[in-house]
Amino acid sequence: MANEIVSEDYIDLIIDNESLPLFDDASFTYITFVNSVVHLPKSSINKCSLGKYPFSIFPTLYTLESTISLEKSGIQQIQLNPNFNLYGHGVLIGIVDTGIDYQHEAFLGRDGTTKIVSIWDQTINNGASPPEGFPFGTEYKKEQIDAALKSPDPLSIVPSKDEIGHGTMLAGIIAGTPKVSADFSGVVPDAEIVVTKLKPAKLINKQILSVAADKLCYEESDIIFGINYLMSVAKSLNRPLAICIAMGTNQSGHDGYGTFSRFLNYATRLSNTSVSISAGNEGNTKRHYFGTTKTTNEVTEFEVNVGKDDKEFFIDLWQEVPYRVTIDIRSPTGEYIAPIYPSLNECIELNFIFEPTKLWVNNLIFDVESGDQLIFLRFENAQEGVWKFGIRNIENISSNFHVWLPSGDLITNETYFLNSNPDTTITSPANAPDPTAVTAYDPVTEGIAIFSSRGYTRVGLVKPDMAAPGVNLTCPTLNNSYGSVSGTGAAAAHTTGIMAMVFEWAIVEDNFTPINGFIIKELLIRGAKRYPNQTYPNNVWGYGKIDVYGLFKMLIV
Repeated sequence: MANEIVSEDYIDLIIDNESLPLFDDASFTYITFVNSVVHLPKSSINKCSLGKYPFSIFPTLYTLESTISLEKSGIQQIQLNPNFNLYGHGVLIGIVDTGIDYQHEAFLGRDGTTKIVSIWDQTINNGASPPEGFPFGTEYKKEQIDAALKSPDPLSIVPSKDEIGHGTMLAGIIAGTPKVSADFSGVVPDAEIVVTKLKPAKLINKQILSVAADKLCYEESDIIFGINYLMSVAKSLNRPLAICIAMGTNQSGHDGYGTFSRFLNYATRLSNTSVSISAGNEGNTKRHYFGTTKTTNEVTEFEVNVGKDDKEFFIDLWQEVPYRVTIDIRSPTGEYIAPIYPSLNECIELNFIFEPTKLWVNNLIFDVESGDQLIFLRFENAQEGVWKFGIRNIENISSNFHVWLPSGDLITNETYFLNSNPDTTITSPANAPDPTAVTAYDPVTEGIAIFSSRGYTRVGLVKPDMAAPGVNLTCPTLNNSYGSVSGTGAAAAHTTGIMAMVFEWAIVEDNFTPINGFIIKELLIRGAKRYPNQTYPNNVWGYGKIDVYGLFKMLIV
């Protein structure tokens, strides 16, 4: 079983458990009480399997969302108050990301031992011990990490590394040990940490979705596995758990539906568990288009400039029910593809005559999770230049539609919409209703970060929920050094630390033990800093700037 989960010879598909009998010849792994991952031989799959199988069962691919702040959020006002003194004692911080540099001094406690309770490294599958109940990867517990730290060759005992530094950065912002000379402190330095290091997405999963083989991204199913691990550790230790998710995707309906969103809603409503999610860094990338169809038989046209280095990528277009639209295509060389009408499961492979482009088109009359129409375009060897797409409402009724290009570094900045719209750029899963979606502001200028994604969701839900510092935050980096980071991922980490403070006050200090992540979000919204010249909520700031001092002031006044 473990071999199939990690093997590049199998593709992973996420299905409802009731549908398992439809795959009776395939192996599978449960990930939640609702969903399982089915492992099919990659020889049985091709691009047009997306059509035969619903779009939603192909795991969404997620990218990282981060590339002073303590006083700005009211943290020091609370921590220096002897009636509060909240530094995260008794609270677990959950990181599901690129791993952690466990040798970094930022993760050592006052006694010199590690603050890391355990690490589950999904990438190490050489016969070592996976966590109980998980069929792959290797778990390293605190005792092993402490032994490694005393060894002249730590990696010979605990070989888990964070080669990228993103997970190390997140954990440090949240719970790093203070370093005066680096002008650094985590928000809750007395908290302990539990980590899942994600394995990269399989090549076959990337191939089906037209994501280049060299692009770094992570599968939805592995992230859910990772969060389940964090929650199992917290449960075994009877600790509150504040989870940070600092990755996102445009491969979704931006509506808060879907397997991952449902799972995060569930986790957020559990007692003793909170989830903070980065809102995305897509505000200025020109990767969203908003259009309106015409009441006549004319088409609404949008254009995409394709950069020379972006040979593989996807575009997804979403049209709400009850309307239906067609799509026609004109390549940069002028080659024209006549309107393609919606169908239940048709997949059309297009080969162009005057250029090397291959294009797969799924015009699906409904997506099984949202019910809305989805047009999914996948490019291979895409021709550089301006591509034109015509959208027509079949009933000749005016209706709105949204189109997205991939997020993060799945494409370069040379591929973009010529008439883009910066709104509705919150990446999934930050569109999920119950977790806290965090955008970023600059703690020096007090302005919103130019890269921050904007709301609302495609179906009008208020997101982001609030803004937190996310520009030039001091953080630990690889090789026991310090640097700075910007991004909504950093803002989500900052917010996770504040949630840990609330957990310490509510649960560890026994002030309100029934608390969960949803309640914490509502409290943070009530305590947020708002300015009289702005209307709240809005699609840039949500309900305002996070302010933990305002939260506690509201509770006691």
